[in-house]
This record gives sequence, structure tokens and C-alpha cells, in this order.
Amino acid sequence: MIETMDSSTSKTLGYKISGTVTKADYSTLTPAVGAAVDANGSVSLLLDLTGFHWEKISAWGSDLEFGKKYHDKIDKMAIVGDRKWEKHLAHVASPFYAKEAKYFETDDDAWEWLEG
Repeated sequence: MIETMDSSTSKTLGYKISGTVTKADYSTLTPAVGAAVDANGSVSLLLDLTGFHWEKISAWGSDLEFGKKYHDKIDKMAIVGDRKWEKHLAHVASPFYAKEAKYFETDDDAWEWLEG
């Protein structure tokens, strides 16, 4: 499930990603990011993965399509997590999903970096 965080603004979007992500979840995320990019030219994203379990194989195509479409429009991507592999995900995100990506252990630190 992908849910918009209350702290989101028109240019800095935050999402809590929990459970198992499906292809349908991208039908919520992609239009929201697209609208923000259309309005602002580029955006910053916070992805809180602390409740994330896995992504269904059927969602992988939508995931890759999202990265291909928006990687040059996402200035910063903050990945919040509590597992070692999520830290590595931030390194992978930079060339494929955002111009710059960084790992954080708390939402507060991530918001501060994104808005700084």
C-alpha cells in the first residue's frame, strides 16, 4: 500500500509504503508525482519503507516505468528505513529514480534534508 504523508507539499511529496506493493498502487503514486512535476518542473520524494514487506512481481514493470519517466524530474529522494538493504537501495535509486538519493533512519531527518 502507498499512502500520502500529511507533511507533503506541492513540491516535496512523502509516501508511507507498507505491506506488499501492487501494480494498482502505482496508479495512485504515478499521477500524483506527474501532477506535481507538471506544476513545479521537478519534485523531491520521501519514501518511508519501515512498514514495507515486498513488491509483487506484477508491479515491477510499473516500478521501472515510473523510474524511466521521472528519474530526471526527481531532484532528491529520501529513503527512510530500518533494514540494511534499504540503505543500499538509496545507492541504486540515484541513477535510476532520482538525481540524488539518500538513506535516513527517521522521517524528520529525511524531511529536513529534502527541504534544506
